[in-house]
Amino acid sequence: MKIFVAGASGAIGLPLVRQLVAAGHQVTGSTRGGGGAGRIREAGGVAVACDVFNRGQLTEAVKQAGPDIVVNQLTSLPPKFEPKKKGFYDANNRIRSEGGDNVIAATAAAGAGRLVTQSISFLYELEGPMIKTEDEAVDRSGTHDAVLGHEQKALEDGRFETVVLRYGLLYGPGTWYAADGHISEEVRKRRLPVVGDGGGYSSFLHVEDAASAGVVALDRGEGIYNVTDDEPAPLAEWLPVLAEALEAKPPRRVPAWLASLVAGRAIVRQATDGRGASNAKFKAETGWQPSIPSWRQGFFEAL
Repeated sequence: MKIFVAGASGAIGLPLVRQLVAAGHQVTGSTRGGGGAGRIREAGGVAVACDVFNRGQLTEAVKQAGPDIVVNQLTSLPPKFEPKKKGFYDANNRIRSEGGDNVIAATAAAGAGRLVTQSISFLYELEGPMIKTEDEAVDRSGTHDAVLGHEQKALEDGRFETVVLRYGLLYGPGTWYAADGHISEEVRKRRLPVVGDGGGYSSFLHVEDAASAGVVALDRGEGIYNVTDDEPAPLAEWLPVLAEALEAKPPRRVPAWLASLVAGRAIVRQATDGRGASNAKFKAETGWQPSIPSWRQGFFEAL
């Protein structure tokens, strides 16, 4: 099939292009420019430089590619995880909302029959079950609004089928959890502590498995899916393992009130009350399996 990947030079985009090409698909990938085009070509795709905020330019690029399916992997996160910094999420919110709207319009204009688009699995309300399914209520406040708005618009557009992939916390090359990523650097410096009882859950996913989920979703499934590894876990459990994998000293422990002053209330709530996500629906309906079933091995093997 002919596939257009928006955001093809990113942490998920590049392995996705490689996996799509290996599966025999013809892939065109968009990038903002710079070295991204070369990386897309090295991965086996055809690179096009375009501004995703220019609807006409993006639409023309997608129409020229003539895809059967469009895959949206657009993100714009800064290299450092500094959520208390003013405007930290602004660029990512814009690319999810305005950029996402333009991807939807381009998908329809090009006559593609399916849109596979990324989302996040850590947007559920911080109450109720510790492991969330796709039917659970979501938290629409703050930074979640942009991604949930894009989900809704894509799912309600009747001109094509939509699959929404709600990814877990990504680790591997190009992420904050990469060996050279900012969070790994903070762990080495013992600046990422276990907050309070560290009872907040997270679900992880390696970028190669995020990409393989995108390949599977080309012709299987419809609607919203959590895409994570098989083992949601509390902070107090996974953070010491990450430190060990990075050959760092064990993380410190700090009370929640102190962490709130440094990192902000939202981060502390995630550390103490966060919810993980179940991947059971996606596995059952598509047959997908993560190649790295748990962060326990992944932190050691794939960082």
